[in-house]
Amino acid sequence: MPYPYVLLSAAVSLDGFLDDTGPDRLLLSSPADFDRVDEVRASADAILIGAGTIRADNPRLLVNSPERRAARTAAGRAEYPLKVTVTATGDLDPDAKFWHTGGEKIVYTTDEGVRRARALGIAADTVSLGTDLDWRLLLEHLHDVRGVRRLMVEGGGTVHTQLLQQGLADELQLVLAPLFVGDPKAPRLFGPGGYQAGRLRLLETRRIEDVVLMRYEPTAPGTGGSASAADRHWLRLACELAAECPPSRTAFSVGAVVVAADGTELARGHSREAGDPVVHAEEAALAKIPADDPRLAAATVYTSLEPCTHRASRPHPCAELILRAGVRRVVTAWREPDTFVAAADGTGMLREAGVEVLVLGEYEGLAKAPNGHLVG
Repeated sequence: MPYPYVLLSAAVSLDGFLDDTGPDRLLLSSPADFDRVDEVRASADAILIGAGTIRADNPRLLVNSPERRAARTAAGRAEYPLKVTVTATGDLDPDAKFWHTGGEKIVYTTDEGVRRARALGIAADTVSLGTDLDWRLLLEHLHDVRGVRRLMVEGGGTVHTQLLQQGLADELQLVLAPLFVGDPKAPRLFGPGGYQAGRLRLLETRRIEDVVLMRYEPTAPGTGGSASAADRHWLRLACELAAECPPSRTAFSVGAVVVAADGTELARGHSREAGDPVVHAEEAALAKIPADDPRLAAATVYTSLEPCTHRASRPHPCAELILRAGVRRVVTAWREPDTFVAAADGTGMLREAGVEVLVLGEYEGLAKAPNGHLVG
């Protein structure tokens, strides 16, 4: 299911703390960075914080600039982004500023949490995620029911940790403040546990007065049958590569990317690459990787169209090439229609051979775009 773009935003001390243990909130950002955060808020459809952050900081969570609010309304958007909080227990303060400022609010909680929140008279729409909190279900609901396409997450550390560990964060915006906290009882940004492998990709660094903004995106593919934010990034790239194919009336335009488990791009390719009129995208990409590369066994192939099972131009279809390479995971956007081959089923062939195949249908339109003359 499609999710919003999830942007995590936080500021930390040089030793990795979100706050100290004093009675007042520790101000880590500079005035100019607070204004940047306001700009990011204005770009979001919704802003999310955990219930613990409401209890600890009592934030209003507003877009403060009148000009930015006016720009939102001029564009047909609500003056303020939707405000979202998450609580397993429904332990919320009905007098908190969060509920009494800004626009619409929504609480995601459990069955038990719904009963408690409603009994407290919380001024918000309250949605149960079942017996336990389920981040994927929450994101699906925000996307499909509330129309949220861009979600800004401002904490706290537990929320950031869970979203990163589950591979659901598309971007991390981290501000590093020039001070130390040094108190082991103070809250840290990230908690212990299993995170995705590999290094994050640095998108930007920016000096803002005396703090530094760093923007990162995860690159490591997901594992098993659940799609990660990085899976969506790589599949979008594969679909964009399809647009680079020389047009044809007898073959689809397809893009493919092969990515190692640590997020390293091993190769990319597209149909009819380098003047070869019959080369396929997966074939072009795999041909650039040595057959004995040990990373292939744990790699993921991203392809805009499911790998082919029949072809007249080469002895081995792409599904077979993937199996020969030892790849055990494929993510695709579009099942092959009957345009050239009836009942093609590369997904079924790969799954029968034990390969994990994910079909992310929300990218089907992007994959079809360069093939509109073939499929209407």
